[in-house]
Amino acid sequence: MTLLDWSIVIAYLLGMVGLSVYLGRGQSNEEDYFVGGRRLPWWAVGLSTMATQTSAISFISIPAFVALRAGGGLTWLQYELAVPLAVMVVMACLLPFFRRLELVSVYEYLELRFSREVRCLVSCIFLVSRGLGTGVAVYASAIVLSVCLELPLWSTILIIGVVTLIYDTIGGISVVVYSDVIQMIILLGGILLCLAYALVDVGGIEAVLHAFPRERLPAIDPSMGLDGGSIVPFWAFLVGGFFLYVSYYGTDQSQVQRELSAASEDETRLSLLFNGFARFPLTLLYVAMGMAVGSVYLLSPELQASIPADRPDYLIPRFILMYLPPGARAILFAAILAAAMSSLDSALNSLSAATVRDFIQPRMRDGRRILLLSKLTTVAWGIFITGFAFLVGRISATVIESINKIGSAFYGPILAAFLVGVLSKRTTATGILCGIPAGVGLNLLLWARYPRIHWMWWNCFGCLTAVAVAFAASRLLPSRRCRDARRFVLQGDRLFRSQRRWLPAYLALLLYFFLMLSFLLLV
Repeated sequence: MTLLDWSIVIAYLLGMVGLSVYLGRGQSNEEDYFVGGRRLPWWAVGLSTMATQTSAISFISIPAFVALRAGGGLTWLQYELAVPLAVMVVMACLLPFFRRLELVSVYEYLELRFSREVRCLVSCIFLVSRGLGTGVAVYASAIVLSVCLELPLWSTILIIGVVTLIYDTIGGISVVVYSDVIQMIILLGGILLCLAYALVDVGGIEAVLHAFPRERLPAIDPSMGLDGGSIVPFWAFLVGGFFLYVSYYGTDQSQVQRELSAASEDETRLSLLFNGFARFPLTLLYVAMGMAVGSVYLLSPELQASIPADRPDYLIPRFILMYLPPGARAILFAAILAAAMSSLDSALNSLSAATVRDFIQPRMRDGRRILLLSKLTTVAWGIFITGFAFLVGRISATVIESINKIGSAFYGPILAAFLVGVLSKRTTATGILCGIPAGVGLNLLLWARYPRIHWMWWNCFGCLTAVAVAFAASRLLPSRRCRDARRFVLQGDRLFRSQRRWLPAYLALLLYFFLMLSFLLLV
C-alpha cells in the first residue's frame, strides 16, 4: 500500500462520516431516523437494496467460486433465477399492506393481523439470526481486507465496525441509502477495473474463453439436491430460492425497511422492479470477473503460488495486490470496504428499528426520547456485532456455512406467517404460534438427520410445513380470531383493480425469467 492508496481509502472513510452529518440534520422523530420521513426516491432505494445484497463476501467469493472452487463455475448464475418471480409476489401480495399501514417494523403487521405474541416471536428470530449473521459477515470481510491492506485482523474489524457505526448512528436510514448508492457505484467501478486489467493481462476475451476450463462453463446443474450429489442443484435453487427471495424481499426487516422509506407505494414498486431486472446483470459481471481473473491464475505460476489451496477467496485480493498499480489498487480496496460497510449499515439500522418499534416504543410515548433511544440502540447493536466478529474465528472454521443454514432454517417459516396472514382470514394466532416452531423443527431435523438434502430446500419445506400446521391448528385449537381480519387479508377483486396498471410490469418480469433461463440453457 502506497501513500496514494492510503489517501484514497482514508478520504472515502471520512467522506462517509461527512455525508452522515449532512443527511442527519433535521431529524425530529424515529420515523425520520428509520424510514427517512418516507420521502426517499425509488432509484436510491433500489440501488441501496441491491448494494446490501452485494456484500464484500460476494465481491470476493463469487469470482473464487467461478474460477477455483471444486464443483464451481457458471452454475452460480442459478442463484438469480427465482428473483423476478419472487419480486412479482412481493409487489402484488405483501407490499400493499405494508405501505398502506405505514409501518416502520414489518413485524407490526403480525400484531395487527394476529397478536403481539406472534409479532415478538418473529421479531426475536430476526434479531438473533441477523445479529449473529452480520457479525460473521464482518469477520469474513475483515479477513479479506487484512490481506488487501496488509493490516492485522483486529484493526480491519475495527475499521469496518467503528466507521459504519459512526455514520449509521448519526444519519439513520437516509445516510444508509445514499451511502449505499455511492458504495454501489464504487463497487461497479471496482468490478469493471478488475475485469479490464485481467483481460489485458490474458490477451482479450477470446484468450479467456480459450484458457478457462471447459468443465466450468455449463450454467445449469440439473440435479434435484435431494441426494447430496451437487453443491448447486438447479431445482433446489429455483424452488427453494423462490421461497427464500419472497421471504427476503417481503418479510426481512433489513430489506422491507427500505421499501417503507420510498415516497409512495408506486415508487416502492419501482425500486423492487429495478432489483428484479438488475441483479442478474450484476451477477454476470461477477462471473465475468471470475472467468477473467481465473484465466490469469491458470497462466501465472506466481499468482498460483500466492494463494493457499484451502483459501480460494484470496484470488481477488492477491490479484489486486500483484497486478494493479497504486491508485487503481486503492479503488478496488475501497470497493471491498464499501461492500462490507453496506451490509453492516443496513443490518444496524434494521436491528435498531425492530428493537425500538417492537419492544421499546410500545412502552414509551415521548418522541424525542425515542429518537435518542433509537440512536443508542444502534450503538448497542454495533458494539455487539463488532465484538462478536472478534469471537467468530474461535468458534468454527465452517461458521459461515452454518450461519447461512440457520438463515434458511428460519426464512421459510417466517414467510409462512405473512402468507397465511394475507391470504386467509381464518388463520389464528394460535395456528401461527404452532406453525412456525413446526417449520423450524422440520428444518433442524433435516439439518441433523438428512444432510444430503440441500439446505436451499429448507426454505420451501419449512414454509409449507408451517402453513399446513397453522391451518390445522387454527381449525382444531380454540383461539380468538382477529376482529378486523378482512382489513389485513387480500381481497381478490380489490387486488386485481389495484394492480391492473402494473400487469405489464409483472408480465415483463415473467418474460425476463424465461429469458434468463434460456440464456443459462444456451450457455
